[in-house]
Amino acid sequence: MSLTHKSLIAVFWSGADVFMRQGLQFFVSILLARLLSPEDFGVIAMLYVFIGVAGVFVDSGFSSALIQCQDTTATDESTVFFFNLAMGAMVAIVLCVAAPWIAIFFGLPILQGLSYVMALNLFIGAFGSIHGTLLTKALNFKVTMKVGGVATLFSGVLAIVLAWRGFGVWSLAWQQLMSSLITVVLLWCWHPWRPRLTFNVLSLRRLFRFGGFLMISGLLDTLYTRMYVVLIGKLFTTRDLGFYTRAESTQQLPLGILTNVLSRVAFPVFSAAATDPDKLARGLRKALMIIMLLNIPTMLGLAVVAEPLVVTLFGAKWLPSVPFLQVLCLAGVLWPLHVINLNALMAQGRSDLFFRIEIIKKCVGVFFLVLASQHSVMAIAWARVFAGVFAFFINAHYSGVLLSYGPWRQLRDITPVGLVAMSMAVSVWFIGQLLHWTTTSELVSQLQHWSPLVELVSQLQHWSTLVELVSQLQHWSPVVKLVDQLWYWPPAAQLAALSVLGAMFYITACRLLRLAAFDELFTIIGRRSLLRPAPMKV
Repeated sequence: MSLTHKSLIAVFWSGADVFMRQGLQFFVSILLARLLSPEDFGVIAMLYVFIGVAGVFVDSGFSSALIQCQDTTATDESTVFFFNLAMGAMVAIVLCVAAPWIAIFFGLPILQGLSYVMALNLFIGAFGSIHGTLLTKALNFKVTMKVGGVATLFSGVLAIVLAWRGFGVWSLAWQQLMSSLITVVLLWCWHPWRPRLTFNVLSLRRLFRFGGFLMISGLLDTLYTRMYVVLIGKLFTTRDLGFYTRAESTQQLPLGILTNVLSRVAFPVFSAAATDPDKLARGLRKALMIIMLLNIPTMLGLAVVAEPLVVTLFGAKWLPSVPFLQVLCLAGVLWPLHVINLNALMAQGRSDLFFRIEIIKKCVGVFFLVLASQHSVMAIAWARVFAGVFAFFINAHYSGVLLSYGPWRQLRDITPVGLVAMSMAVSVWFIGQLLHWTTTSELVSQLQHWSPLVELVSQLQHWSTLVELVSQLQHWSPVVKLVDQLWYWPPAAQLAALSVLGAMFYITACRLLRLAAFDELFTIIGRRSLLRPAPMKV
């Protein structure tokens, strides 16, 4: 089977896996957002930095090392498995010991008990790390899809039931624990790999030469990313943090689907082509143009329809998260470029350059973050936009050095897509201003002054004015109930109309302008035979 054929199959199943898991998780989060308060989401978010750092230590970069290295043995895999278990136990103990100080630092006693649950979650997750790594390396995302779908479904149902019964933030903690437990059990049931009773220090050292830089880079990235959460939780309120994390999780749904599929497929595929720089550069360019064809309109469109989206899905109580969502969508426009350039760098075995890039980016990012934290949560969101633009040029610099495909060539390739997407966003925004009915009462108010309707009602019903009609209808119980039921329909209708119009505008413009990336994607989708097993050669 050719690399192109394997890549297309991997993209299909990886996309199905990510779409199913994140789609289910997002549906669960919609229900939880209506059952829980912003403060509940803010409290659990305060632990993300500690959980993220602990997770980096558990993996220590060995998963990426196993994927990048093409000649690993069963001894290497077993060694990494037992190392992950030992690190999982160690960081779980450390997190339990630190739990009282975490609660004191944030001034929330409930964080102590939540830390114990999250520590157990980390240890359980270590049992399935090698299985997931081997499935990714083999581009076997079909099993991953089934495991993730089942785990997300059952853990989500548990969280909804607990939230409905009044368990508050604990429903979010038990959701994560149940998801990890189900994932590990199913991976052991559906994947044949089993560890051998062996541990080789030489294997660990060999893999750590590559994975060690990634571990430190991952640690820096986690500390930097989660520092936003820590600063908001410490300097502002848990309510502000809840709104910010709601905006971030909403932005991460489409962005996470695209980037997760991209990184899970790109790294092993790029690793297989790493010995041929020209082939790797062509693959990088093709992947970059196709992923940005999807990501730019998605992020700009989400920013434009943020208000009706939040009201429709989560309710009016989450409206303060809308400005954060709009700014974070701008930060997400270039995010796939970070992912794909770094994957190309790692595929070439240059984890040392990866580490150097992370040091530079994080120093600049911390500078922006410290300045922004002195002002407001919105300033912190904008700091992510500026830091992301700077990070793109740093990430793409080494693609130019090693593959002759630097940042300016990449921007030139995606400029046509960006211009079409911006035109779509402006058009949708303008139409949205014309259809900006946020409540049924506003709709009724506008209809009261619509002269054709006033004249028609006056002639048919002989009421002297429309005001008299409205005055009588206000006290008619069927109308009162109907207005209550339609309270949230205007934002939903607006969201649906703007989404359909935006998609039609973008697809039509791409087709008429014959954008290269659109034609390439259209060609790939049309090759249905590539998703079927290749015939055996006799």
